[in-house]
Amino acid sequence: MEMAIDTPSPSPSPAPSAAVGRQTRAAESVRLEHQLVRVPLEALRSTVRSNHRLAEKEIAAVLSCASATPVESSAAAVDHLTSLVSRLHGLKRKMEEGARAEELQVQRCRARLDRLATASAGDDSEWEDMRLKRILVDYMLRMSYYDTAAKLAETSGIQDLVDTDVFLNAKRVIDSLQNKEIAPALAWCAENKSRLKKSKSKLEFLLRIQEFVELVKAKSFIQAIAYARKYLAPWGATHMKELQRVTATLVFRSSTNCTTYKVLFEQNQWDHLVDQFKQEFYKLYGMTLEPLLNIYLQAGLTALKTPFCSEGNCPKEDPLSLDGFRKLADPLPFSKQHHSKLVCYITKELMDTENPPRVLPNGYVYSEKALQEMSKKNGGEIKCPRTGDVCKFEDCVRAFIS
Repeated sequence: MEMAIDTPSPSPSPAPSAAVGRQTRAAESVRLEHQLVRVPLEALRSTVRSNHRLAEKEIAAVLSCASATPVESSAAAVDHLTSLVSRLHGLKRKMEEGARAEELQVQRCRARLDRLATASAGDDSEWEDMRLKRILVDYMLRMSYYDTAAKLAETSGIQDLVDTDVFLNAKRVIDSLQNKEIAPALAWCAENKSRLKKSKSKLEFLLRIQEFVELVKAKSFIQAIAYARKYLAPWGATHMKELQRVTATLVFRSSTNCTTYKVLFEQNQWDHLVDQFKQEFYKLYGMTLEPLLNIYLQAGLTALKTPFCSEGNCPKEDPLSLDGFRKLADPLPFSKQHHSKLVCYITKELMDTENPPRVLPNGYVYSEKALQEMSKKNGGEIKCPRTGDVCKFEDCVRAFIS
């Protein structure tokens, strides 16, 4: 005896192929844009370390002062302890500010993880639009268009998905280097000393060299020698050749014509320091060295680049017909296409065995489908869109692709 059992109908689910496609998209996004999660995590770690160092330093100082409380009079002891309490209140206020900064970084990490979680279930067009805006903000921040980047992030509601605050902190160092000030950059190196040392960074050494060169340029030779002994000598074990070269400027001076030493006094050395700082900054936060916009454009241009494009005969529809794209694609390899493809000039469709090419008497080639449609509209006549020559459809010879 058969029994009928009522079972709830399953809720409709997205097509398996679409779900797999979205999961693949999320995986590729993380692979190409790992900084989406990495940057706020590194910022959180940096904030935690700073707060920890601050607390250790202040507590050690308070304990040291407490052990040295004066015993001559009760009034002096009270004043001393009052100052210690005031200092502890200041530490509490700073720790609260640090806790708020940590919470902000945690919030951003959570928002980005939630963003990745919606990749396999969200709307495709919305996902792509949001990613494009993040890529544009990243490019603007790297190119120092801070106000425009902040405005785009605000109007798009993606403040938690972009790294505006991190870049604004770097801006302070970049601006100081452009103004020929070394101190903020050296302070940044001191804050991240252990991590820069682990990556074998030369940034601090280059900053010290520039400061030494500026002393030589100002003809403060005694100060330059003392500076070299204090700050440059410890680098001798790993950078002896560079150290010997820079200390030789004490002899050659800034007016030298010797190219080896003259280059050290040039103004573009400050630009090199800015570039070096940006590279170290990107590495420290796990960012790509190239803007994400460049990476995506180069990926697409690599698929389009062929030897034919470099000859200057690109059709107007090809992005490589533009000088800007061609310059961006110049260092890229050619597309790995073993066979050429014929595309109809009229319909822009691929010409193959189903839609074979036909040759007009004047030598121009178009697809059979395009010529048939033109023949029907013009009473059996075909007019070449390039030269204006008129012929019959029967006069067009079929070409064979080998």
